[in-house]
Formats: sequence, structure tokens, C-alpha cells
Amino acid sequence: MTQTPGVTAPAYDLSQPLDIDFAGTFADATEDERAHQLKVRQFVQEEVLPVIADYWERYEVPMDLVKRLAELDLLRDGVDVPGLPHVTPYAAGLAAMEMSRGDGSVATICGVQGGLALQSITMLGSEEQIEKYAGPMARGEILGAFGLTEPTHGSDSVALETTAVAATRDGTPGYVINGEKKWIGFGSTGHITVVWARGEDGQVHGYIVPQDSPGYEATTIQGKVSLRAIHQAHIVMKDVFVPAENLLPQARTFKDAGRVLFQTRLGVAWSAVGHAVACYESAVAYSTQRVQFGRPLAASQMVQERLAQMLSTLTQIQLLVKQMTRLAESGELTGPQASIAKYSCTRGARQIAQTARDMLGGNGILLENRVARHFADIEALHTYEGTENMQALIIGREITGVSAFA
Repeated sequence: MTQTPGVTAPAYDLSQPLDIDFAGTFADATEDERAHQLKVRQFVQEEVLPVIADYWERYEVPMDLVKRLAELDLLRDGVDVPGLPHVTPYAAGLAAMEMSRGDGSVATICGVQGGLALQSITMLGSEEQIEKYAGPMARGEILGAFGLTEPTHGSDSVALETTAVAATRDGTPGYVINGEKKWIGFGSTGHITVVWARGEDGQVHGYIVPQDSPGYEATTIQGKVSLRAIHQAHIVMKDVFVPAENLLPQARTFKDAGRVLFQTRLGVAWSAVGHAVACYESAVAYSTQRVQFGRPLAASQMVQERLAQMLSTLTQIQLLVKQMTRLAESGELTGPQASIAKYSCTRGARQIAQTARDMLGGNGILLENRVARHFADIEALHTYEGTENMQALIIGREITGVSAFA
């Protein structure tokens, strides 16, 4: 804590990492995995935290940080790209945790670019598509979006109405796409969008759509109070033509889109843990620096109990996400298990953020004190990649054997 001469209000330092691992959950990380985690932490401390509150407040995408993410080989979010080193799911999870500890928008940039757009191409694309896009996307030369949800189809995105019809234009065979998409990260500020549309066979397929295509109109959504350092778009496509070579050959049904989302669900859980870590760190630091009634808040029994509650919740979600990641590495992770990780971690992060915000009192709503930004961003995290209700229905179906979706 510092105090400027002549100014009565002290400045609190709430951003230092505490390397919280009360149960030794991450002690088995290899040297390479730990090094990957610490690389992200250093980037967050030195380059993200000093500037991100200003970007967040201005509702501006930090393109300089996007460039640095690419230079540090962090933009691909752990997705395997030919010619680049393999990143284990565990290392990718630790990286997502550290990135979200810094900022939810920056973590979402990695998730959209790598976990969704790039992964769609590497998982479902042709060799030619992978060769054309994977390297440039990892290097940040091409920014991608994942166009699934629609204005009237969010949780029920399986019922999407965007269509793709076979057509020939100027002698080139391809598809004409019509429809709308909403809440698409980088959909208005990127270069390509992986658009999911219903083909003439009634099945959902994926198409690589350049954002400068005639008929592709994207508007940045305004008025967000969460994830303000990444833009989401409302996209309207009117007779957008893409050549046949832009069809993802392995994207044959909606289940293939689901395969991509399944791969990202654990990443969202790890991100929730990162947000929780940030809020807990801030609460611990504030409790030792803030003096009231002649003593630091940390000397209060009530404060110590709150910190214990927060650490208990944080330790539980750390253990959960680590175990689910180990199952993913062995190929044993199930959809319901991924859902309970996302469900539990976002709920736990919300609780920790709420307690931390309250502990900071009036200082808790200031962007400079970190917690308010995470508090808001967790709300978006809690919703995207499947809302709490949808995760609960997936888990409930597993428990009872009865589907309650309809």
C-alpha cells in the first residue's frame, strides 16, 4: 500500500500473484507445463494488468496484446498446429487459468481464436484448409470467429436457421449462405468466420466465410457491461457466396460443432478458476493493507472466516478441474463430466467474486482494484459455452436417465 503526500486515500496493491495451491493440486505439473504457466503469468503481470482496465473501460480490443499473444505462441489456446510444439491439456488449462486471472477478455480472445475458430479448422478441416489457415491464425495474421448462436437460438442452437444452398457463381461451385448470427467474438473485427449453417440435406455444416465477403454485414454489439475488451458481433448474411473449398469436410452434423464445443468446455472451467484466483488474491491483499478501527481488516474474525470460505471453494474447484483434465488427457472424459466442471467452477467463481467485492466495500467497485472487472466478466463466463441451466440438464439426464430438454 502506498500513500501520495497530501492525499488521504491510500493506493492498494491488489494484483500480486500468490501462487495459490493450498492442496498441492498442481504439484505434479511437469517442468514444461509449469514453465508454460509461468510464461503466461509473466505476460499477465508485465503486459496485461498495467493496461487492461483502460481498455476495458474504453470498450476497446487490445490489439497490441493480441500481437504479443501471437509472438508468445499463446493465441492458439493449446490447439495443435503443424510445426509448433505440442501443449498438453493440463498446460493449456494452467495457461487459461493464468490468462483469466489477468483478464477475462484476453482469455476469451484466446478461446475464440484458438479453442473455437482454429480448432474447428484443425479438427474438421481438410489438409489444404489446415495448411492455409492454421499457421497464420497461430501467428495472429488471420483472426477468426465461430459463428454458431443466432438472435433467436442460443441454448437451442441445434435449431439454427441459417441456411447454405449449393450454387455456382461465375463458374465457381460453392454455397450461398443466408441468415443471422449473434454474440460472435471477433465477428466484426476479424478476418474469417466459421459459420454453422443448415445445408440442403437438413444437416448442419461448417463453412469458412471471409468477413469481407459481399453480403456479410457485422455490427459490433454495444452496451456490454462484461468482457468489454473483446467485441462480439451481430452478423447478417444476405446471399453470401463461398466456394466449395470453404466447406469443412468433416463438419457433417451438429454433433461435429458439439465436438468443438466439448473441447473448449474444460477451458471455460479453468478460466473460472482463474477469475476466482484473482478475486481471492485481491481480497487477501486488501485485508492486510486496509486499516479500519486502528487495525488491518485481516485481524477481524469475520474477515478471516470469509477468506477461509473463499479458499475452501477455490481449492475444491481447482481439484475438480485438474481431475477432469486428467480424464480428458486419457480420453475418458464424458460430456456430463465436462458439464459438471463448467457448472461447478463458474458457480464457485461467482461466489468468490461476490464475497471479494463485498470485502472491498466501496473500493470494490473501482476498476483499478480489479475485483469489479472480474465480477462482471464472470457473469459472461457463467453463460457462454452453455448456460448453467443447460449444464444442469446434461448432468440431470446423466443422473436420472431422463431427458428434460423439451
